[in-house]
Amino acid sequence: MRTVAIANQKGGVGKTTTAVNLAAGLAQAGKRVLLIDLDPQANATTGLGLGNGATSTIYHVLLGELPLSAVLLRAAPAGLSLAPSNPDLAGAEVELCDRPERERHLKNALIPVAGFDYALIDCPPALNMLTINALVAADSVLIPMQCEYYALEGLTQLLGTVRRVRAQLNPRLEVHGLLRTMFDNRNRLASEVGLELERHFPDKLYQTVVPRNIRLAEAPSFGRAALEYDPACAGSRAYQGVAAEFLRREWVE
Repeated sequence: MRTVAIANQKGGVGKTTTAVNLAAGLAQAGKRVLLIDLDPQANATTGLGLGNGATSTIYHVLLGELPLSAVLLRAAPAGLSLAPSNPDLAGAEVELCDRPERERHLKNALIPVAGFDYALIDCPPALNMLTINALVAADSVLIPMQCEYYALEGLTQLLGTVRRVRAQLNPRLEVHGLLRTMFDNRNRLASEVGLELERHFPDKLYQTVVPRNIRLAEAPSFGRAALEYDPACAGSRAYQGVAAEFLRREWVE
């Protein structure tokens, strides 16, 4: 099983939208996918319509109260399973601090899990202990980002964190790719930042670009991935392309 953390400490960049729809796209491609909602906001959980059924969550797994297999919920499309979250997860940040190997709880929880091709981890919008747990557990990190100035500053900080985690905790961790999200080609700054990313990260930048799209924003209110809610919309077509490019990159690696 390949494990990919989907991370960006900046909020509002389409991180959860990417996690949910990439997971759905991979499942539609016939892969068995585990999506781990590691964000106390639990947007991936509610976005898949599973918030009401999440009594046992990833919080209980991180604290060693339950095995990961005991909290999994089936989601649509077929082949997709979710390790749900809820606001209680915010307490794990404090509760893990005094525990031995506090950075490795998620990694250890994933060791006995079988039957999946990919595990995707939706990280919180912060470089905190939850995100560090995700980076230690992951083989690689996918970074969704908007094409704006502050996003470049945040990218520099995140890449620094990835380097430190690789040096001290997880030597196999690599950057899987950078994904441009919520892109508006009418915006001159977005185009300029996109060109900067192409110049500095030619091998890591996804060729697929996810546009701003109202159907992507609507889908979570119906408890469905956009690929299930409206497969023909521009956002869904983009994420179908992201899933295809993801699989091509994994095959090359």
